[in-house]
Amino acid sequence: MSSSAVEPDSPDLVCQLDSVQGMVDALTSVRWKRHQDAVVELSEHGIVLIVEDTGCLQAKVYLQRELFVSYEYNAQGRPRFGVSLGLFVDCLNTFSVPGRSSTIEFHYPGPDMQLLLKSVDSLNACIYAEIRTRIPDTISWDYNFEPAGSAPLSFTVKYLHKVDPFDQVSYKKKQKKKSLIIDVLRLNIAPCSKSSALKEAIDDLEWPGSSIQIILQPVPPSVTFRGEGHGDLQIDFMYYVNTDLLIAFNCDRRVAYRYKYKFLRATTSNIPSSVIKDNRGSKLTIGLGGMLKVQHLVSLARPSHPNIDSAGYQQPSRIAYIEFFVKPEVDEDTGNGS
Repeated sequence: MSSSAVEPDSPDLVCQLDSVQGMVDALTSVRWKRHQDAVVELSEHGIVLIVEDTGCLQAKVYLQRELFVSYEYNAQGRPRFGVSLGLFVDCLNTFSVPGRSSTIEFHYPGPDMQLLLKSVDSLNACIYAEIRTRIPDTISWDYNFEPAGSAPLSFTVKYLHKVDPFDQVSYKKKQKKKSLIIDVLRLNIAPCSKSSALKEAIDDLEWPGSSIQIILQPVPPSVTFRGEGHGDLQIDFMYYVNTDLLIAFNCDRRVAYRYKYKFLRATTSNIPSSVIKDNRGSKLTIGLGGMLKVQHLVSLARPSHPNIDSAGYQQPSRIAYIEFFVKPEVDEDTGNGS
């Protein structure tokens, strides 16, 4: 807890978490490169991990203090340190036991400014690790995400389960190359499978080229992903056709913006199958100037204590929030209403 009288040798933070696998899942979701650095920011409200790429893509993982079994914060201000994201995830994996809750203690800083980790749920054995940290090279830039108008421009896609080719069309894919036009009809809900409609759609868009246009329009209420390049590919999500897929839609005018494919793909490509199976969906919002915000929720409930209330909903305090921000391409053809 925060204190105005802090001893010189007091660590900035000592905290314990009883869902190591949940934290691994959350951090894996923002790991789109093999070698990737992250900035960790500490505060009395929790921990934020930030990852960036070339000033056009930023991801944040929010771990609120309510997620932790204990959270002793003694720092003044908000300490920040850099760390290898891959090393951090691999290290956490050594503390995780499938199907069991593992409690881990974080201690920062150590004697040499390390991040110290140790297991605390066994009296007979202890796993201990030190992760070297560094001073961040740059200050993470603030996206200052603002609404595009008085009404939000957003839609929420629920994770899609197994494809049923005999169901009505809720996801339509059109491919066009020269004179060849192929209509592929897909989907509805069937049990089992671990693919997401949004992830599948973005994966499909790899073929046309490096730029993807996202179009929202109120009539008919729909979201279109369009790729152009070596060929044309268009994927339509129609709101009223299947509300089990596109579960929320807000749009009062037509908007269209283009985004680099590699940045758009990074927002969904590394979501673990356990998160997709949890089936919380993803929310996409277009802000002022075409800034795209993609939000995911990751459960950090202990395997033996799912934290479900009497109404059947998981308590918000056991959820990690993940946000991606993607800047649009600067192109005169991609402005509002194009």
